[in-house]
Amino acid sequence: MHPPGAGTVVVRHGDLNVKSTGVQRRMERRLVENVEALLAAAGVDATVEQPWSRILVRTDEAQVEAATEAAAKAFGVVSASPALSVPSEREAITEALVATARAHYDGGTFAVNARRSEKSLPFDSEDAQRWGGQAIWEAVEDDFEPAVDLDDPDLTFHVEIRGDETFVFLEHVDGPGGLPLGTQAPMVALVSGGIDSPVAAFELMRRGSPVVPVYVDLGDYGGPDHEARAVETVRTLAEYAPNFDLTLWKVPAGDVVAALVDAVETGRMLVFRRFLYVVGELIAGETAAAGVVTGEALGQKSSQTGQNFAVTSQAIDLPVHRPLLTWDKADIVEAARDIGTFHDSTIPAGCNRMVPAQPETHGSVAAVAAAEPDDLRERAREAVERAERVSF
Repeated sequence: MHPPGAGTVVVRHGDLNVKSTGVQRRMERRLVENVEALLAAAGVDATVEQPWSRILVRTDEAQVEAATEAAAKAFGVVSASPALSVPSEREAITEALVATARAHYDGGTFAVNARRSEKSLPFDSEDAQRWGGQAIWEAVEDDFEPAVDLDDPDLTFHVEIRGDETFVFLEHVDGPGGLPLGTQAPMVALVSGGIDSPVAAFELMRRGSPVVPVYVDLGDYGGPDHEARAVETVRTLAEYAPNFDLTLWKVPAGDVVAALVDAVETGRMLVFRRFLYVVGELIAGETAAAGVVTGEALGQKSSQTGQNFAVTSQAIDLPVHRPLLTWDKADIVEAARDIGTFHDSTIPAGCNRMVPAQPETHGSVAAVAAAEPDDLRERAREAVERAERVSF
């Protein structure tokens, strides 16, 4: 929803505002590049400006909603608003509010929320709220009886006054927040095709880290549907980062899984997770990644106890990051729905067949090392060498 004639998107960022001046400027430049890439991927004809602490997307009214949606997908963006730009003059602001009210205010309560950053103007934010509200009231009072509610209005008219330019808008479209993608070191993201791992990868991207997605093919214990889930969820993640390479590494490990099922009973899933981490570390070495990311959450599965984390994490030297460590499953599912990966993550697959009848919940390094094949790391290396690449 936007004012008539709106052709500007006001884009707001958050966490990078607390950085030092030099770091903030570098991050803002990266954010501008990412917003430009998202606009281009969406087919929106627009230019991006950064005159002050806001980013402005200039387009036309026909594309302003699409531009808002695209800009709001950028990591680091807190919110975006399709806005009408007018001079910072009382008459121009009131005319914009009147036109917006006639187009969108048809009953209920309203409020004007004005903010002014330019102190040299002959009016302040309270003045703008007062005469702006009066103008809206007079514009609609012949059609219905307006009402003001400053606490919980049905419709809020926002007025952001900055220097010579003022923006009038009606909504804030939420963005993911965090930091601009590309401002932190890349990470290898182990993507299983389930609900959790794409959300974990998304969380690392939200904090600025590009991800190198890795899917380990379970062979007969996975199957085409299992693989399809991973591929499609990574495809969705790639839509948030059109100017980054999210090529999926598909690592064949059916022979390793079959061998573990035949040879290892107690601690099988811990041995397999250690194998996954080794695969991730080897690929990190080839892609200059700084860590391995998983979708594990504390206590969610038998292999994901605190004790077992201590055992599996020791398999590699790189840190294992678990951004969903304390999340409840319901919150993970909600996040998967929000980012668009839930549907593809829930295609039926048969990967649970490799779980032993009595999974280990309190593993020890000594016991797992004794059960682990001596050539597990070499098998991981051979599997990485045979990996396929899937580009999006």
